[in-house]
Amino acid sequence: MKIDGRCHCGSVSYETVIDPDEVEICHCTDCQTLSGSAFRIVVPTSEADFRLLSGELKTYVKTAESGNKRLQLFCPECGTSIYSTSVGGISPKTFGLRVATAHQRASLPPKGQFWARSALPWITDIAALPRSETE
Repeated sequence: MKIDGRCHCGSVSYETVIDPDEVEICHCTDCQTLSGSAFRIVVPTSEADFRLLSGELKTYVKTAESGNKRLQLFCPECGTSIYSTSVGGISPKTFGLRVATAHQRASLPPKGQFWARSALPWITDIAALPRSETE
């Protein structure tokens, strides 16, 4: 499936090809901290399929719990995370694209979850909370 997206401020835009059946929720503590939320929704895409249409990405290297280094790529203007990938010469690279940046995000429901041991215990109870359609 071809998708496109952008950062919050619009400086960075991209297009890529993904498999919608590979969309997953990541509950790792790095995703929680880097997103400022309870989890992050990601989908893999290949480096060969990813095309940056505008802007430049800033990088940050994070050492994961496993000891592996992960390159985090984001908009230098607004800080929106676009994807992460491995550090070094591993090729071809796979990018962990941040689904919330895709214009098609409403059509990309997660099919699985990983790092469940780090999932916040209240995450399954949010459907019962009072809702407001706007603020």
